[in-house]
Amino acid sequence: MSGMGRDTARYDLIRDFYLDVVGVEADDVVAATLLDLLGEVRGERVLDLACGHGRIARALARRGASVVGMDLSEALLERARTAEAAEPLGIAYLRGDVTSPVALAGERFDAVACNHGLADIDDLEGAVATAARVLAPGGRFVFSILHPCFPGWDATTPSSWPRAGGYHAEGWWLARNPGIRGKVGSSHRTLSTYVNMLVRHRLVLDEVAEPEPWGTIRARQAAAQPGAGPPPMFLVARCRRV
Repeated sequence: MSGMGRDTARYDLIRDFYLDVVGVEADDVVAATLLDLLGEVRGERVLDLACGHGRIARALARRGASVVGMDLSEALLERARTAEAAEPLGIAYLRGDVTSPVALAGERFDAVACNHGLADIDDLEGAVATAARVLAPGGRFVFSILHPCFPGWDATTPSSWPRAGGYHAEGWWLARNPGIRGKVGSSHRTLSTYVNMLVRHRLVLDEVAEPEPWGTIRARQAAAQPGAGPPPMFLVARCRRV
């Protein structure tokens, strides 16, 4: 994933920090849920939109998919290509702005995956339009995001929205914490904005999951909110192109 606006690649500036935080392989519960919702990909052509350093792209290729990864961050793509050279999986990595109306012109995919990338893309309309345009009829668009309703719980856990503005304060904002969102910011949208955007581009919701936090994240949440039911932290959704 990268910070993907039309003119910037914010993740170029924090590549090493980002890689230390997220790791090399797609081995967390959100990535696993996204891959589960994608289902069988063997023999399919799949686009990893906002692919970053290729965590999801490699997982898909190992499952037998023919994968194209696209991102704006040259620094992250450099790491993805280095991993491809070390373990050739046939993945094609492209640098480009997925929000452009000419991005991937003439290409066709059976599925599009986007793992935690939409909050890094300033132009949501452009990104969703591209996903819909390149999908074959009936093709799947599966994405994961920090749950739009997630309020955070401590000084370092990212909230989906700025505390000063609240849930309905849509737009780009910079968190006041030392994490990724305190370095590159995030674009918050309400849940209704996401759903209506999908509908507008004829992407019909097929299944939605809200995977529970894991490991140290779960432990921190329990310590910060003793006795309270955990709020939803992640959202993973599968849509079909109609």
